[in-house]
Amino acid sequence: MGEFDLIARFFKRPVTLAALGVGDDCALLNPAPGTQLAISSDMLVQGRHFFADVDPRTLGHKSLAVNLSDLAACGAKPLAFTLALALPEVNEPWLAAFADGLFALADAHGCELIGGDTTAGPLNICITVFGEVPVVHGQSQALLRSGAQAGDDLYVSGTVGDARLALDALLGKIELPQEVLHKARLRQELPTPRVALGLALRGLATSAIDVSDGLLGDLGHVLKASGVGATVRTDDAISSIAAYSDYKREGGQFLINLSQNQWQALALAGGDDYELLFTAPAYRRTEVETAALASQTPVRRIGQIDAQTGLRLLGAQGEAVANTFTSFDHFA
Repeated sequence: MGEFDLIARFFKRPVTLAALGVGDDCALLNPAPGTQLAISSDMLVQGRHFFADVDPRTLGHKSLAVNLSDLAACGAKPLAFTLALALPEVNEPWLAAFADGLFALADAHGCELIGGDTTAGPLNICITVFGEVPVVHGQSQALLRSGAQAGDDLYVSGTVGDARLALDALLGKIELPQEVLHKARLRQELPTPRVALGLALRGLATSAIDVSDGLLGDLGHVLKASGVGATVRTDDAISSIAAYSDYKREGGQFLINLSQNQWQALALAGGDDYELLFTAPAYRRTEVETAALASQTPVRRIGQIDAQTGLRLLGAQGEAVANTFTSFDHFA
């Protein structure tokens, strides 16, 4: 099967939002009047971002999910995406399953594939996603990293730490019961992009970022861009780990035997969660709760933004916790 036959069979579909999709040298998009384009790219490399034996359907899902998560953090509505795919061989069942997972998530968010490239090489997936955000009275409604203000509440959506829990188990660093590993691995391989929450937070959140490399590392980007500091309550962050709340006790017995420091490391530096970390004024807590309910996304307050720069961690009794946690960095 040649390159163009591969594209036509597995990835060419009619477009409805774009003016022109797959088949020409360029795709054409018509942004709605009064909007800006939001654009983001992410690359997934076998052996670095996913295991060789990953289910291709889940890999198709995750490949797009990590990009949709960036749009969510910007408060952008998904429009379209391009796919650049390097393949070691043409494996038709693998491609069919990958495309199924990819398009299932794309269709759920009304996001069209409009172009890209294929080549022979080690398995590598690069997606560029396009979204739109409204401009009101000349002001973009995009959520940025640079708007956090002293006194704001600090929130995280969904669950954090479970993806890293699965990774550590798969790498043989810890042992998990099969039921715990199964749930944690679903969080690692099938992350949920919080697009609906991102849209609901427009005009409400003062800053936002998606949690991809670890909560504290990604929070650091917000603090630097905003010129502020933060205090994080580590127990509240730990409580955002699904495995912690679901499996801490069952029948009076601990199913997962981890130290407090290990739980903290999962929540604060785990990464691969693709949840939203965001700030909002304390007086708007009811509106944040409403946005969470409307988007069917749980959120948890885990701290606050401070005028004093730097990051402070507090334990369950308000004691200072040393920040020894390092988030993921490809080149560190």
